[in-house]
Amino acid sequence: MDSTPDTPPRDPRDELAELTAQLRARLARYVACGAWAAPGGATSRAEAEPAAQAPVREPNRLAQLRTELGECTRCKLHSTRRSIVWGVGDENAPLVFVGEAPGEQEDRRGEPFVGPAGELLDKMIEAMGWTRDSVYITNILMCRPPNNRNPQPDEVEQCLPFLNAKLQTIAPRIIVALGRPSANTLLGTDAPISTLRGRFHDRHGVQVMPTFHPAYLLREPDKKRDTWNDLKLVMAELDRLGIKPPSPAGDSAASRG
Repeated sequence: MDSTPDTPPRDPRDELAELTAQLRARLARYVACGAWAAPGGATSRAEAEPAAQAPVREPNRLAQLRTELGECTRCKLHSTRRSIVWGVGDENAPLVFVGEAPGEQEDRRGEPFVGPAGELLDKMIEAMGWTRDSVYITNILMCRPPNNRNPQPDEVEQCLPFLNAKLQTIAPRIIVALGRPSANTLLGTDAPISTLRGRFHDRHGVQVMPTFHPAYLLREPDKKRDTWNDLKLVMAELDRLGIKPPSPAGDSAASRG
């Protein structure tokens, strides 16, 4: 006659860990639907929204993505570039700035926004109360187009999967699209930047604020006020989400330069 050995008793510690995980998952669902109240007062759906909608990040993925990119030869720009310009900043940043493509100085140094336009962008970021290290800065293209021309469709097609992967990894709450090519690529439109700026657009659940590119502002300084108004909307939305900048921000800082 066959005999089946008795099932060994489960370790109580394993059972406790499993029950704790189930309880946490259930509480998370209650918070998401606004049905759970913290001790000492009710929590409305609106109050719970920032925490409930906070994206799940994939830590330490940016370095892996850069390794996957390698010494990219996926488009024709590899034959004229000096450097692959990947991106800089905090990989857990709630705020990301996306430009068009590297310029000459960026191509030389391998870092985005390091020329005159980059200096202006740094001032814009600092005026918001953030720093270059506490946000993330990248471009649609990672290689410089000849003579700083606009990105071409085949080039965007090869770079876009890596940009999407970066944004998924960082999981920002807000993206600032700098210039028309950036805004058009991120939002899938061909509308001029003048009609896109000044309001948020949804991109896969992430708020996108299109605004003028810093290089354009150097040529048209009268547009700086419009850009600052766009950035104030970003600051207000971050504050609504409960995300505070590393340092205080204000209009006086933006009025410089």
